[in-house]
Amino acid sequence: MPIYEYRCEECGHVTAFLEALGAKKRHACEKCGSVKTTKTLSTFAAHVGTSSSGASGCPTGTCSLPR
Repeated sequence: MPIYEYRCEECGHVTAFLEALGAKKRHACEKCGSVKTTKTLSTFAAHVGTSSSGASGCPTGTCSLPR
């Protein structure tokens, strides 16, 4: 299940919730209790390690990523 972030329209607090795709449940703000929340775009980070071929940042060793 993905993690979604919701911003409270009353106080601006952002809270993350783990929920199924397409869930319709309204979430209450953890800070003020308001149910006036809006789903926001969240960012994520991914770490790419080195492969056994020694190519840095490319799992197959055939990518055109800088070394």
